[in-house]
Amino acid sequence: MRDTRESRLLLVLLIAIAFALITVDIRAGEESPVDGARQAAAAVFGPVEKGVATAVDPVANAIGAVRDSGERHNRVAVLERENAALKAKLGSDEQTRSRIHELDEMLKRAGAGQYGIKGAEVIAIGAAQGFSWTVTIDAGSKDGIERDMTVLNGDGLVGRVSTVGPDTATVVLANDPDFTVGTRLEKTGELGFATGQGDRPMSVQMLNGKAKINPGDRLVTFGSRGNKPFVPGVPIGEVVKVDPSRGDLTRTVWVNPAVAFSRLDIVGVVVMPPREDPRDAVLPPKPEAPKPTPTVTVTVTPSGSASVPGKPADE
Repeated sequence: MRDTRESRLLLVLLIAIAFALITVDIRAGEESPVDGARQAAAAVFGPVEKGVATAVDPVANAIGAVRDSGERHNRVAVLERENAALKAKLGSDEQTRSRIHELDEMLKRAGAGQYGIKGAEVIAIGAAQGFSWTVTIDAGSKDGIERDMTVLNGDGLVGRVSTVGPDTATVVLANDPDFTVGTRLEKTGELGFATGQGDRPMSVQMLNGKAKINPGDRLVTFGSRGNKPFVPGVPIGEVVKVDPSRGDLTRTVWVNPAVAFSRLDIVGVVVMPPREDPRDAVLPPKPEAPKPTPTVTVTVTPSGSASVPGKPADE
């Protein structure tokens, strides 16, 4: 295109239209008028993203082995057999060993919570919806994925499915500023609501302003009605700071997410909720505090029969 006055005006007009659409999309939220166009784009470009990711990823077929399993993962023996099959298909280099570990942990979490999951791989990262924190996974409606399904990995809550195409889906991450999830405190069961804060700790409003909470306490998802968008029992994170209680009805605590959102790779979409609330069963055991090393003190006591230099021993 030639650099003319008309071309410059056209460029300015297109930029203005783009910003207007982004503004309308952000303000409208879930009822965005451009949601239909977004889903259509996912249907068109989703297979391309998925194809590229499969071409450059030698373990995509191994992930598919988890995705294609439609049975409820409610027995440890079944998970162990599937995990062994995945390990056999994967190689032994450093990156592959790391991914095997991710699969191990994800299957353990699914087994502990009795979640039926579809395995998927993160194939794109970016602001697919406005400026929100999102990722694209290589599983869509053809794989049984639906909107508002819980997404987790071996560490805990990743997010929820927001948009679904035939071959791909968009996941809004738990650290997104518009992301809110009901929480339950480990052991005590105190309830609250966690909100994403980007790359900072999540903010949690505890419903009981007098609740006893300490750094190191852990939270899990409380669950949603009909298990959408959240199933119960998924680890959220660990308390790192507790605001002083000022006699208010609520109390704010700050939680480090269990998931490292900048290193997402293999995830699981919960397509079948648990029969019962797993409570704290999905939380990994807390590491034991190191035992102090015993200190040995040697005290030397002079003997009464010790000889004095220059004198006989019997004096």
